[in-house]
Amino acid sequence: MKPKSLAINSVTLGGKRPAFILGPCVIESEAFVRRMARRIARICAAEELPFIFKASYDKANRTSVKSYRGIGARDGCALLAEIGREIGMPVTTDVHSPDEAEVAAEFIDILQIPAFLCRQTDLIRAAVETGRVVNVKKGQFLAPWDVRNIAEKLQAFGAKKFFFTERGTTFGYNNLVADMRSLAWLRADGYHVIFDATHSVQRPGGAGDATSGDAALAPVLARAALAAGCDGIFMEVHENPARALSDGPNQVPLKDLPKHLRMLKAIHAAVS
Repeated sequence: MKPKSLAINSVTLGGKRPAFILGPCVIESEAFVRRMARRIARICAAEELPFIFKASYDKANRTSVKSYRGIGARDGCALLAEIGREIGMPVTTDVHSPDEAEVAAEFIDILQIPAFLCRQTDLIRAAVETGRVVNVKKGQFLAPWDVRNIAEKLQAFGAKKFFFTERGTTFGYNNLVADMRSLAWLRADGYHVIFDATHSVQRPGGAGDATSGDAALAPVLARAALAAGCDGIFMEVHENPARALSDGPNQVPLKDLPKHLRMLKAIHAAVS
């Protein structure tokens, strides 16, 4: 069952073009996140692609207590809203509690439920009750068909606009595997699905007190996912991944984004 197209401002899931969620992992500073948004906006404009800008105000599940987390919910969401208005694109960020969902709803177009929290009923209810679009990232511990239970919660609480993001499944220790069959099964159940290329190449805890990853493989998985028929790609990008304050090993270098977007557009056009 093919879902109806879902319009989120200038971006459409299930439309003629693939949807893209792009941005750095975390707000490292105001100057940094503004610079990243402007540069991504210029790249996407050149490719005639609208996009959803993403950055986290808080990385609440860092491997180490010593790791950088962010700038906080209200300040971070207000900053993202300003950036969205400046570049003329919708914005998204992850929320971790019902209180944060309420704060984020004042500023943010799409509330993202993190994978580790995807079955938290109170958080799902709070996100839905804001009236914002909700994106639930499928937990690394769930089979694709388990997403139906999450969808039932969303619908029971009155959600009209929601979608899911596939981000890989736990595969042994410190590793994930991306099963492209998951995308077909989720779409067959009537849900919009985005593929998270960068978190799918994480190696959680792979560096001991930090997460490692295989960023070079993220574009490979993104190409496979669009060929499999998903609605779009979530891809974290950074101007200098080696110096990123979070998830550097699996973020794609910003300088490589144009060539990846061109390839992904062509694949989507070929299979649509």
